[in-house]
Amino acid sequence: MFFDRLLDPFRGKAVTIPPMDGALKPNTALDEAAALLAAEAPDNLVAVKGRLHFSSGGALLAVPIGQWWAPPQTVARFDCAVTALTATPDGGLAIGLDDGRILFQGGALDGREIKSIGPERLVCPTALAMPHQGGILVAQGSARHRPSDWVMDLMEKGSTGSVWRIDLETGTETCLDRELGWPSGILVERDHRLVVAEAWRHRLLRLFPDGRGQAQPVLAKLPGYPARLSPAADGGAWLALFAPRNRLIEFVLLEDDYRNDMMREVARDHWIAPSLSSGASFLEPLQCGSVRTMGVRKPWAPSRSYGLVVRLDDELQPVESFHSRANGTRHGVTSVIENEGRVLAASKGGNAILGLDPTSGNGRAAS
Repeated sequence: MFFDRLLDPFRGKAVTIPPMDGALKPNTALDEAAALLAAEAPDNLVAVKGRLHFSSGGALLAVPIGQWWAPPQTVARFDCAVTALTATPDGGLAIGLDDGRILFQGGALDGREIKSIGPERLVCPTALAMPHQGGILVAQGSARHRPSDWVMDLMEKGSTGSVWRIDLETGTETCLDRELGWPSGILVERDHRLVVAEAWRHRLLRLFPDGRGQAQPVLAKLPGYPARLSPAADGGAWLALFAPRNRLIEFVLLEDDYRNDMMREVARDHWIAPSLSSGASFLEPLQCGSVRTMGVRKPWAPSRSYGLVVRLDDELQPVESFHSRANGTRHGVTSVIENEGRVLAASKGGNAILGLDPTSGNGRAAS
């Protein structure tokens, strides 16, 4: 490996993407799933007191679980997008915003606000978790860019993200890890260990709760960019991957001059970069070649967007997956939770909250 890095500048570097196979074998489970609720770019699913809370841009909405025919009620509205959400142990909510704030609504912490972490201003809250009343875990995706500028951070190959534990009673702030490539999800395991999704390095990391040890990868070489994590009812976890990797994007990330020119001269929507949805404009890059045959988009075509939910076992290894392929519409899944025996997924690119049937994915028997 050491000699490969020395020789790459002279012989070129192969661009490879891990295949979707085994438990990750493509299917159409997301496109066949029931659309429980239509909403514009839904995100941040949280179940609190029998209601499903979710964000849609700057609106925080709620609907009684199971009463999907009821119109969502507006819980709060903000001047910028809601970027992270978690429930507090006493039934309130902690809300991350695109302007770099965390607000508490309801419960004993109602009205409290967090604007900084450590010695610096909070810039990019991407994920929150609150395992107990006195403390909150905060993932900061980047120290430079807002959550809404995630594609900019990727194209700049950002690695300024960090994860913090904040004691809300004493004000003590502990950095659990830093120099991360867009930490985008936090899972508190049953033994209180922490797992973080690191999007730009396509992996899950287990962190030491006191921040003193070296983070250990527990799942690496994912075929997409991981987003939020949530616990599964019978152990393990659910993982949303919000966009796919492909060889053209990986190649552009290696070519600094080309990438910088593209970012300077081309509109962001048309960059050779991942997206939460695609196919709406002929100006989009073709992604490695032809994507249509006789006017029909090929399901196996390289795509800027994709829908993918993965079920992980107790060892955080994939055992089941749910897909919306290149020709599907349920792309950009950013959040997934399990509640009362049902799995709910937010397709931000497909403008829908889906109810998944766990038997429709690729399990061990199907792999």
